Amino acid sequence: MKRKINKMLMLIATLAIFMTMLLITLVYYDLFRRQMMDDLRSYATLLKEYHTAEDIQRLATGLEEEKLRVTLIGEDGDVQFDNEAEQEQMENHSRRPEIIEAMETGEGQAVRNSETLSRNTFYYAVRMQDGSVLRVAKDAGSIYSIFGRALPSLLVIFVILLVLCLTMAHFLTGKLIVPIEQLAENLDEQDDATEYEELTPFINMIREQHQDIIKNAKIRQEFTANVSHELKTPLTSISGYAELIETGMASETDVVRFAHGIHSSANRLLTLINDIIRLSELDGAEEEVVLERLNLFELAGTCVEMLTLNAEKHHVTISIQGENSSVNGNKQMLEELLFNLCDNAIRYNNVGGRVDVEVYERDGHTHLVVKDTGIGIPKEHQERIFERFYRVDKSRSKSTGGTGLGLAIVKHIIAKHNAQIELDSNPGKGTTIRVIF
Repeated sequence: MKRKINKMLMLIATLAIFMTMLLITLVYYDLFRRQMMDDLRSYATLLKEYHTAEDIQRLATGLEEEKLRVTLIGEDGDVQFDNEAEQEQMENHSRRPEIIEAMETGEGQAVRNSETLSRNTFYYAVRMQDGSVLRVAKDAGSIYSIFGRALPSLLVIFVILLVLCLTMAHFLTGKLIVPIEQLAENLDEQDDATEYEELTPFINMIREQHQDIIKNAKIRQEFTANVSHELKTPLTSISGYAELIETGMASETDVVRFAHGIHSSANRLLTLINDIIRLSELDGAEEEVVLERLNLFELAGTCVEMLTLNAEKHHVTISIQGENSSVNGNKQMLEELLFNLCDNAIRYNNVGGRVDVEVYERDGHTHLVVKDTGIGIPKEHQERIFERFYRVDKSRSKSTGGTGLGLAIVKHIIAKHNAQIELDSNPGKGTTIRVIF
């Protein structure tokens, strides 16, 4: 970045110096041309005061040192006098631009270039009282010859300016980059002071992204550690049971019991792996969720019917009430949402408890309510229950077969549907979770 800025500054400086010198040369030459014409006009005005050709010839002879050419042209365009050539050998001047202009307006001027000599001849003509035209002319270098003569000096100035610009570009680039370099070295510091106000939003954005990266890295690290821990327990159990069977230390009765333990641990592993895969899918899904119009009451009824047997095993009663209510949602995700909420309500309930599911519409929103009469959640834990692998009662969670990822999946699905979730829970009295679409 520093090198790029340096190169751009040098390129701009080089172009600026070159264009400035070119424009100065053009301006200088224009001033030179104007001055030349003013001098010729002064000479012509002075010579015009002499009314006779003899007086003009006599005065023109005294101007030879000025390298001024004086020509007197008659009304018919024939040359009557020229102080540098024989008039008999000169062609008719009636078609010369400066002569035509002088005949029409009283005065005329022209500049003619000699490419072979790289010189310009400046002409100024004025009409006399007798109808003849007095013309004065002088040779001078062309713009190319002037530029050529000045080129060595211009090159020296160009090099000096370029060196100065190089030094300034290096200094300014370093000064411009300093706040960014300081930010890179002290990204975690909360000092918002900067020399450039324009960089403040940029700095804030980088700091936010940096903090998000650190936070995500910490979450991933914790998630990896938790996954390793959660996988280790059932795998250790499976390995232990299998080793006892393999060595022949288990009786026939023990084999059946160990097989049941292996089966339970394997099921727990499969459930855990499926939840991890699903959570990873929800984390990595950048594409837009495909939504359709769904009857949330029907989906909830199907879920309750599917979990009735599971509820009976836990000695819990599950029921649903409400009305047909439509939402824009993804069917698979909403089924997962319903299953996880109802399954948690069953797992963490008391013997003889209830799970009530309700779906209704209010104030233009569809409400899903899952209420249980279970163990409840203490206030200090309520903000963290949607974190991955977070459990209020770890021993009970593992005994019920929970993976600790159900509510994390619920949180992702709610975010995908731009919905809101509310939690109301009291220890020993139960929990009510409300999802508002």
